Amino acid sequence: MNLLEKYGKLALVAGASEGIGAAFANYLAAAGMDIILIARRKEPLQQLAVLLTTQYKIQVTYISCDLADPGATQYILNELNGKEVDLLVYNAALSYIGEFEKNTAENNIQMTTVNMITPMNMAYTFGEKMLQKKQGAIILMASLAGFQGSGFLSVYAATKAFNRVLAESLWYEWKNKNVDVMACCAGATATPNFINTKPEKSSFFAPKIQTPEEVVAECFIKLGKQPSFITGFGNKLASFIMQKLLSRKIAINIMGDTTRKMYRI
Repeated sequence: MNLLEKYGKLALVAGASEGIGAAFANYLAAAGMDIILIARRKEPLQQLAVLLTTQYKIQVTYISCDLADPGATQYILNELNGKEVDLLVYNAALSYIGEFEKNTAENNIQMTTVNMITPMNMAYTFGEKMLQKKQGAIILMASLAGFQGSGFLSVYAATKAFNRVLAESLWYEWKNKNVDVMACCAGATATPNFINTKPEKSSFFAPKIQTPEEVVAECFIKLGKQPSFITGFGNKLASFIMQKLLSRKIAINIMGDTTRKMYRI
């Protein structure tokens, strides 16, 4: 797929400082798109902007923004100063691993804002412009955790279910308006955040951990063809077994038991 011809010149990646977000930025830059990088931490954005500009000879700008701020979308829109986004990737997410009652209400509110409210607002704001010009694409990052109740990931899993259903719904509404929307449902991915949680391997049969680059490459194979998809053969197989062959009660128990073992809860 020629991204420039199909969608346009300017891509915005939210949650771009590292991991999957940085891999998205690299992929889009290699395709010749100009990039707007969004994240809270300024220094990693600066470093990535210099790297992409030097390597791909494209225009890269960055906006340091706390996506937990209810006004984040409007702030970004003001900073863009009239630039129109042709392809939006929302990768930013907060997570909490542990017992629901041991997290704070404030952290839960921040998590739901970053993971649900801000991507919804950005899809609305930038999607409206895409619909007007009848060209564009939106990718929302979801997760296997959002396919059923996931003990010790309760709020995170719920927000990822929201993203998948939102993307699938918009795919249907906009599929005949030349705007592609898709949820990318990833499993365990070797991002700095994932590695820093120091997970233990839950079992010999656990799906292979993917690299961010593998996840991103699959996204652009599927974009424009499916409303949502699961990355990686192992993740697809695990999801098929959990969703199609097992009862929901058993699937929920497996998810909770797996997370308990991985994180020694």
